Amino acid sequence: MQRDAVSSSERRSFLTRLNAAAIAALALGGVAKGQSKPAANPRWEPLRHEKDDWLELPGKHRMVFDTTTPQGLGEALLFTNNFMRVNRSDYGLQNTDLAVVIVVRHRSAPFGLNDAMWAKYNAALAAHASYEDPKSKAVPKINVYDSGDYAEWTPNRGTTLAALAKQGVQFAVCANSTRAVAGAIARSAGASADTVFAELTSNLITNGRIVPAGIVAVNRAQERGYSLVSA
Repeated sequence: MQRDAVSSSERRSFLTRLNAAAIAALALGGVAKGQSKPAANPRWEPLRHEKDDWLELPGKHRMVFDTTTPQGLGEALLFTNNFMRVNRSDYGLQNTDLAVVIVVRHRSAPFGLNDAMWAKYNAALAAHASYEDPKSKAVPKINVYDSGDYAEWTPNRGTTLAALAKQGVQFAVCANSTRAVAGAIARSAGASADTVFAELTSNLITNGRIVPAGIVAVNRAQERGYSLVSA
């Protein structure tokens, strides 16, 4: 009888220790699980498209200006000139060390066209831009941002599109906006919108390039390391 009592006591003691060990193991497992870190997500990388490869311009610094109005474009020209000049004078850099793109879209897009187009289609271009000649207050017959005669009247203070192009600045002209202008011209002249669009895009300013959409060019430039300035 005594031996059975002892055996029963030993069994209870063993089971108690076994249960305690199991509880401790479960507790440790919970702590370890709580402390474990989730697998790191792979680093996000933007998808690259061949049609955007023109943005891979040589240069140690990259800047893109986004312009949607004539006023904004004039300010972008002024700021770009300051950017180029100060990098030369204060940092000892050359123009080739700087990759600068100015996007002209929405109401600034007509200024991506040369004087020949402004002479021929000035009414439609000015209407799209909601713009009048700041000197004559009439419909402009030239691209005022490519003329040095407007320094007193425009925010670029005489810094022309051509002058910046000589420094290597590139201009991305929005195809969407240009198509809208071409459509307006075609309707008034009874012509083909595609024909007018082809004519416009063959008469861009120096270093001008038609891009599918200006807003897309702004996005793609940022994804390729350009600092954004909105004007």
